[in-house]
Amino acid sequence: MTYEAEVQFKFDATYTHSYGGFGSSIEDDFLPEEHYKITAPAADLNAKQYFKLFEKFMLCVGMTPASIRSGAMSLVFNDYVREEEQRKVCAEYELTMDEDLEKKYQEWKERDAQWAKMNAQYEKNFGSEPKIKGEWVDSANGVA
Repeated sequence: MTYEAEVQFKFDATYTHSYGGFGSSIEDDFLPEEHYKITAPAADLNAKQYFKLFEKFMLCVGMTPASIRSGAMSLVFNDYVREEEQRKVCAEYELTMDEDLEKKYQEWKERDAQWAKMNAQYEKNFGSEPKIKGEWVDSANGVA
């Protein structure tokens, strides 16, 4: 037994001018009719492919990429989705939730303090190495 399926997104629009002869400059910006039909085989599409297909449809009907992304993110980060599920998405895409920013900031401060301590210890024990040939100064004799 074979299984065939197709998904379709269809958009039909007509523009009827209502400016009885005030000039054609406004009417030039609109097409009198628009028809879009996007189809794809649906038998083996996964969720990401469906979203990609719907993104193409939304672009065709005039949505901006920013509003499409915002709409997709609102499916994950709204009050009806459990926090555990939201955190899974954050982990998958390396995102930080607002609630975790203070903890991240403290981690960065601690890391920066450790780096400064290691760097100070390195300079104390090894000094600084010359960056360009001829910059080396013998600190004991003051000779380059």
